Amino acid sequence: MIFELYKKEGQTPLEAMEEFRKENLEYKDQKMTYAGRLDPMAEGVLLILTGEDCKEKQKYLGLNKEYEFEILWGFQTDTYDILGIPTWTSDVQVAQHSNILKNVGMLGEMKGKFIQKYPPYSSMTVNGKQLFQWAREGRLDEIKIPEQEVEVYSTELLGERYLSSEELMENILRRIDKVNGDFRQEEIKNKWSDILSRLETGFPSRFLISRVKIKCSGGTYIRGIVNDLGGTVFSLKRTKIYK
Repeated sequence: MIFELYKKEGQTPLEAMEEFRKENLEYKDQKMTYAGRLDPMAEGVLLILTGEDCKEKQKYLGLNKEYEFEILWGFQTDTYDILGIPTWTSDVQVAQHSNILKNVGMLGEMKGKFIQKYPPYSSMTVNGKQLFQWAREGRLDEIKIPEQEVEVYSTELLGERYLSSEELMENILRRIDKVNGDFRQEEIKNKWSDILSRLETGFPSRFLISRVKIKCSGGTYIRGIVNDLGGTVFSLKRTKIYK
């Protein structure tokens, strides 16, 4: 059997499946897996395979998908989303990126096929170890990060909003607290607090967030696209899987 779950922000896919099992006892002892991972800070549609369909997992990994996501400008992180160690990249870039998105059409230029590297903080296995393990050990320079061909079919800029330093800090810290397990949460929260506290009394007084919709091939990392654009993923929702 194949069906969809809605994974909540803060959950891992495994936690979403286990929650489903507890609420649906008829699936308690069934073999179950997911096809197409969602990171802890992402939410949305998660494709679940049960029983004999688990053997067909590879077939479902390549399904096209649709996402709505937000880009926080002025910051980048080592995970390419807010659950990562941030660096401030200056208010000048914030203004530049807003102009690029609106007037130069960078979103339109994203369409088509291209080669994308796997994010350093991802579950892709290299030499018997997942990439995020290499990254956390500070040993990425010892390996070649794999890459794959992906395709973006359509993009749409849905809007923009601004948050103050105080609003941004409260939002990020509250959402990181939803995540269980060891994802360096305390180190990450301390770094966000440190940067935003220093920026709170200076310029800029507001931070730009752009909202985007995208349809893309299976395996496309939205985090990677956003990092290449010069921002970090503020929120990410998978809205559709095309079966």
